[in-house]
Amino acid sequence: MERKDLWLLHFSAFFFFLGYILVAPLISPLAISFGASPFLVGTVASVSSIFALILKPVGGILGDKGKSFEAMMMGTVLGAVAGVFYLLSFLMQNLVIFAAGRAVHGIASAFFFPASLATAINLAPKGRVGETLGWRGTMFSLSQLIGPAVGGLVADYFGFNFAFFLTILLSLVGFLFVSTAYREVKAKIRFKESEEKKGSYRELVNLSFVGAAISLFFMSFAYSGAYTFLPAYYKILGLGTGIFGIYASIMGGFSFLTRVFGGREADKRGPIPVASAGLLLVTLAYVVLFLYLLPPEAYLSAVVLGMGFGLTVPSLQMLALATLPKNVRGVGSGIYTMFFDLGYLSGPLALGYLAEIKGYESVFLFLPVLTFLSLLNLLLLKVLRRKTL
Repeated sequence: MERKDLWLLHFSAFFFFLGYILVAPLISPLAISFGASPFLVGTVASVSSIFALILKPVGGILGDKGKSFEAMMMGTVLGAVAGVFYLLSFLMQNLVIFAAGRAVHGIASAFFFPASLATAINLAPKGRVGETLGWRGTMFSLSQLIGPAVGGLVADYFGFNFAFFLTILLSLVGFLFVSTAYREVKAKIRFKESEEKKGSYRELVNLSFVGAAISLFFMSFAYSGAYTFLPAYYKILGLGTGIFGIYASIMGGFSFLTRVFGGREADKRGPIPVASAGLLLVTLAYVVLFLYLLPPEAYLSAVVLGMGFGLTVPSLQMLALATLPKNVRGVGSGIYTMFFDLGYLSGPLALGYLAEIKGYESVFLFLPVLTFLSLLNLLLLKVLRRKTL
């Protein structure tokens, strides 16, 4: 990807995601330090997804109205505001203020995520949508590689307050990249009616979009369980927050290695075969994690998990959004990513209730089941699409 406008867009995504993900391994340890029960830990972890789920169509509508970069800039500013709430919650030892920060970060995601995704597809060179999404996903994976380890280690050695200050700083850097990208491409993102196919929102009700969204839901349901309760499990065992940070960074690193490859293969072979291969790897990774919860053996599951995500994420995005008309792609991106938030909301709540009753270890038995359902859904979609041809 040689174009300057796309690279500015990719870097803006990197810094926004980095500020967002940096906090992820800190949520459950901080909540536990405030005396939260397992179910309350899951509830706090779900707050951001609740607000993102409700408001993502708004970010999508702004994108369809030609305001995608304004939506992204608003998202980065709100990310910095969320960091202020996190900092205040730690200084005042108040879980309610921390939950308010999670709500603000959810709103930030609602503005940034669908607008960023739709704009990346809109600006992608012809025949290279998967590759463009792969590079965008690489920025996300790089943030996963760096963010959790940095967040966990900074919290361990310098305190939660320093980690939350980094969230503020990174979000503001993301704003600078978005604003610079906007100056580069503002003429390009306003497509002319005479040049583009117009479509209605009814076009979102198609097999590819619905199937990709359902698979995303099951995958994110499992992902939220791992991201919420693995660090909590390590916390109650007396291990530092940096242990899960290393796990998440290994996962992010191997996802980083396969994202562009996954996107290019989706361009060549189609998104369903590539996403199916990725989900098979993700399912295998969760089986390994259930068998080996503690490091260093657990890190093997992080390797396989990262590779699976690298293949699956850009392929599902391409399957859902690439064929939509541009004037509905923003809302399409918003609704599609709502299924991620719906899964990320459901996981901590449902699995948190399970952990309350049977302990944290019981959660990890269900993760491979969820991702196998995601894989089965894609295989069913492939059969149904053949019947409609």
